[in-house]
Amino acid sequence: MTGMSVRPYQEITFDKDGDVNAAQRDALARLDVTDLVMFAHGWNSSTAVSARLYSRFLAPFPDLLGDAARARLGYAGIVWPSMRFADEPVPDFERAAAVAGAVAGPGLDEETVRALMAAFPGREAVVERLAWLLAEQPDDAAAFDAFGSLVRELVAAPVAAPVAGAAADPGEGATAGPVAGATGVAADLGEGGDPAFLREDTVSVCAQFTAALDGSPVALGRGLKRLWKGAKEVLRQAAYWEMKRRSGTVGERGLGPLLGHLARSSPRVRVHLVGHSQGARLVSFALRGLPEGVRNVKSVTLLQGAFSHYVFATRLPHGLRGAGALGGLQRRVDGPVVACYSRHDTALGVIYPLAARLAGDATSLIRDERWWAMGHDGIQAVDGTPRLTLDAALARGLPASGCVNVDAASVVRRGGPPTGAHSDICHPELARVVIAAGRIG
Repeated sequence: MTGMSVRPYQEITFDKDGDVNAAQRDALARLDVTDLVMFAHGWNSSTAVSARLYSRFLAPFPDLLGDAARARLGYAGIVWPSMRFADEPVPDFERAAAVAGAVAGPGLDEETVRALMAAFPGREAVVERLAWLLAEQPDDAAAFDAFGSLVRELVAAPVAAPVAGAAADPGEGATAGPVAGATGVAADLGEGGDPAFLREDTVSVCAQFTAALDGSPVALGRGLKRLWKGAKEVLRQAAYWEMKRRSGTVGERGLGPLLGHLARSSPRVRVHLVGHSQGARLVSFALRGLPEGVRNVKSVTLLQGAFSHYVFATRLPHGLRGAGALGGLQRRVDGPVVACYSRHDTALGVIYPLAARLAGDATSLIRDERWWAMGHDGIQAVDGTPRLTLDAALARGLPASGCVNVDAASVVRRGGPPTGAHSDICHPELARVVIAAGRIG
């Protein structure tokens, strides 16, 4: 691919149902490599955006390995149908360029409107009406009710029936309450139904999102116009709920079987999966789609994973019932599953727990660790999971198997609202984590 920083490189494209581009799959099998790094993006607006991310993240690998390395390293960029709002930074892009043309406040810019229409085909009129309401900001409860109905209509478009549990993050597993995704998305644990925040009073939900974004309570008796800021966040979360469903489907139905195909066609190739945000969910759910006996996945590195920190738990804590959706599946990796997290990621530290909608007080929600995301505090409720600083992980190495948490806050720390450092992932130190996890070279 022109402009890619590394060679050999192969793009791998999946549709929303997990079907892969067969020509790209076959080209991947023909790469003459010993090790293959496969990276899955989170939200994105185009193939070009994902390619730019991959080029920036992968650029340090050749120098880090050096000429003496025995590994012949290849690279694959996973492209799947997701979207982002234009006011969110793209990983390691200059923020001014990333948000060029974005509308400050509750309105939708043209780029986001186009992205929503592309992500929800057949719902163009709904998107146009939502954009009008966010631009006009009527100081009227009926307008908020209409907005809530339109958001529900937007995400009601049928999707291919997910493999059992692919839409639910158990901790993405069977429990009694709602859980959310962040910048985004939400699902009811064990049910995979509509996110709870879409079933409740729209004004109240918008008030809670506004309070979380502003860092101060909202008095409903002083007019409703301010709440359109929270309404935009409701739309964002609903859109990412759909992206979350897709990431699980693409991982389990698409990437998992592709890895099985690669194991047959190229049995000596060692695969190293890397995912950012919802892409971390995608590569994790690929473990559930691996054919029986396939052991070519040698490491998994999850960067600011936008899904439950309990996903690998075989038994959920805090009185929650059941297990994580991927409970125990880290054992399908012939190496470690490494979760890099950062306290500077406000997408996962603030919006994620709020979207769970378990209580009316945003502060108590943020403190309630049951609903935190993996990118906020790492993998939880898996016995024997070590917690390392980034410096310690790079100096002393990583365990050869099992789940591992790496606090990457020393480098994942830049970014403004609404997502904080969620996209600040293009650092040589994180490339070194991938190399260390896979024992590459």
